[in-house]
Amino acid sequence: MIIQLPIGLLGSNCYVIYDHDQGSGAIVDPGVQDVRALMREVDQHQLQIEYILNTHGHFDHIVANSVLDLPDAGLAIHAGDRDLLLAGGGAPMFGLPFVSSPEPTLILEDGMVLAIGDLRVEVLHTPGHTPGSVCFYLPEEQGLLTGDTLFASSVGRTDLPGSSQQALERSLRRLCELPGSTHIYPGHGETTTIDRERRVNPFLRHLS
Repeated sequence: MIIQLPIGLLGSNCYVIYDHDQGSGAIVDPGVQDVRALMREVDQHQLQIEYILNTHGHFDHIVANSVLDLPDAGLAIHAGDRDLLLAGGGAPMFGLPFVSSPEPTLILEDGMVLAIGDLRVEVLHTPGHTPGSVCFYLPEEQGLLTGDTLFASSVGRTDLPGSSQQALERSLRRLCELPGSTHIYPGHGETTTIDRERRVNPFLRHLS
């Protein structure tokens, strides 16, 4: 199951993914200052949170890393964004207070598969918006959590330090190879599908 919570900073989406039968779950991109709404979802479904997963290291996706009281949950990010994570997620660059985060306990790699109960979560390294951006692919759920790599009708910025337009285009081509019925759960905005984005997203149409 995938629950979208549009409660983060700058309108970012936080997600709870979980295996209903096993009661195991993970939180993806906890970019929330007030964690009560997030924890209500966790408590309502009686979940044991095994991971806090960051799609990338920007402050609006990580601000609750240091706030969530989940001592048994591993904090995971790609090595390419570890320094960004520990440097405040870029918040000072925008004149915002430093966003602290604990040291990650799990370094994500392309092709890694995480087990959350019987739910399989595949890590896809999709650099471009940041060097260590990843997407989380849940084939059984036909779901793809894209962070700031791909949005409905748009894509992530590439005018920030560490961004690369060329790398993003390669990542988008990779995502376009997934089944068209795959549901996209982006870091900002509404859900969509791979098929829809192939047809209407000007950035993806340009690639084809």
